This record gives sequence, C-alpha cells and structure tokens, in this order.
Amino acid sequence: MPDPLLIEIENFCRSRANPIRAEHCQKYFKTGHGEYGYGDVFLGIEVPVLRKTALLFWTVPLSTSVRLLQSIYHEERMLALMIWIRQFERGTSDVRDSLVVAYLDNTSRINNWDLVDISAHKILGAYLLEHDSESGLLKKLAGSTILWERRIAMISTLRFIQVNRPEPAFLIADLLLNDPEDLMHKAVGWMLREIGKRDQASERAFLDSRYKNMPRTMLRYAIERFDEPLRQQYLKGMI
Repeated sequence: MPDPLLIEIENFCRSRANPIRAEHCQKYFKTGHGEYGYGDVFLGIEVPVLRKTALLFWTVPLSTSVRLLQSIYHEERMLALMIWIRQFERGTSDVRDSLVVAYLDNTSRINNWDLVDISAHKILGAYLLEHDSESGLLKKLAGSTILWERRIAMISTLRFIQVNRPEPAFLIADLLLNDPEDLMHKAVGWMLREIGKRDQASERAFLDSRYKNMPRTMLRYAIERFDEPLRQQYLKGMI
C-alpha cells in the first residue's frame, strides 16, 4: 500500500537532485565493480540540504523511515538515518528501543562509510552507553563477515570515548587489528586517535605492544596528532 509520507519525502529529495554532483559521488564513494560501494546510486544532494530536510520530516513514523532506508538512493538512506538520530535524541525509552532494533535489523542498508559514521555512535553507541552494555553486541558485530557491520562496531565506541571510557574501543580495536579492509584500518586508527586526543598515555599504552604488527594505514591514523619526533619513532619502529 502506498505511503503518502514516503512519496512526499522521495519527491522532495528527487526535486533537489544534481546529476553533476551525483556523478562525482559515484566515483568518490567507489561504486564501481569490485569496489566497496559497488551498486550504490546517488542523487547528488549535499549533506547540509539533507540535514535541513531531516528537520522537516523528523516526526515521520518508524514504518515510513524504515521504508526510506530501503531506497536505492544513498542520500535517501542517509536522510532516514538523520531522522533516526533526531528521533533517538528526543525520544522516550520505548522510542529509542525501537530505533535500535530497527538499526540492527537494517545494517544491510547502512552500507557505506559515511552512513555508518554519522549514525553508529549517535544511535547504537549512545544506546549501549545508556544501558552500560557494549561488549557482547559489539564483539558480535566486529566478528561479522560484512564490512559495514564491523565498522559499525568500531565507530559505535566513539560515544564511549567521548565520555572518557576508552575500554570498549580498545576491545574492538584488538579484534580488528588484522582486518583485511583498508576502510577498517582507517576506522580503528581514527578511534585510537580520538582516545589519544583525550588521553595520549592510554593510547600509547595500547599502541606500544601492538604498533609493529598494525597495518601501516591504521598506525598512521592513530598517531596523526602526535608530535613529529614521537610520530617518527613509531613509524620507524623505535619505541
């Protein structure tokens, strides 16, 4: 049965499509055969426009936003996640429970790095922090064969890092140190860098017994904010 709200949102988005920008996005987000974003399709809508659109439609029912998340268009999936973030931040406990269930049920549609990065810590990470429960679910996601679920596990820990609780991030980082995907090397390194911005001693304690076996990209991301002499020591294996 047609959903009038969904049709309204789709028409609103597609009226703002920019074919030139869409073509650029197809290349930037690696949508070619064999690339991580293979098959993704873009409308060419800028993120600030999507954020304003989310403010217009953030009260839509969950059934509508779940259907929006099934869209072939990347920006419409992003819009659904932006709506969920706002609903999560303003919602009751029951609303947040429903949103997390929907999030976990639809990880196959949260299928590019920017979709994960805007949402994982603000929905799943925030929920786990609120319930003081992280290791079981995040470990399960970190062990997934699906790249985006592993990235969700890592990025979700950012919410814990933001309140100076780095332990979940260290736990998931350890599980992903040998991940085969470059996008995971960047995600792990990024979260370690976020820890170091708040407590460099803790980050260094983690790195010192592991950095020689880390993928180079992961290490470079992790030590990006270190003073140059210290950064060079890590890069040269002299710690």
